[in-house]
Amino acid sequence: MKKFFEEFKKFISRGNVMDMAVGVIIGGAFTAIVNSLVNDIFMPLLSLITGGLDISGMSVSFGLGEQAAELKYGSFLSAVINFLLIALVVFCIVKLLNTAKDKMVRKPEEAPKAPTTKTCPYCMSEIDIKATRCPHCTSELSGS
Repeated sequence: MKKFFEEFKKFISRGNVMDMAVGVIIGGAFTAIVNSLVNDIFMPLLSLITGGLDISGMSVSFGLGEQAAELKYGSFLSAVINFLLIALVVFCIVKLLNTAKDKMVRKPEEAPKAPTTKTCPYCMSEIDIKATRCPHCTSELSGS
């Protein structure tokens, strides 16, 4: 049992686990911001465009009375809009970070490649570098 807790301590103290924990916490806070954006800004604007229609409260009742089953599709639509906005913002952030990283990190320059062709000194045709005779003019090439 002691070995189990030692392994757990080693696992939990690794850097990527801490990074993941910070990401989850920031993600929760970010979700609250996006929920507020959707519920307090986007939905009222959508309601204004649709003539006062509140999408989040839309539902269909199956049956009569308090025991009737209720399908709350408006709430689902709000959740879909939340998801799309979160995905859009995360995409923009990742794209921005990747662009910044690409600008900051210089790619190593490739070494010039060895030539694979040469020019025949007699007919000036381009030929394979290993050729000992020109395939165009049939001249014999000296060890060049």
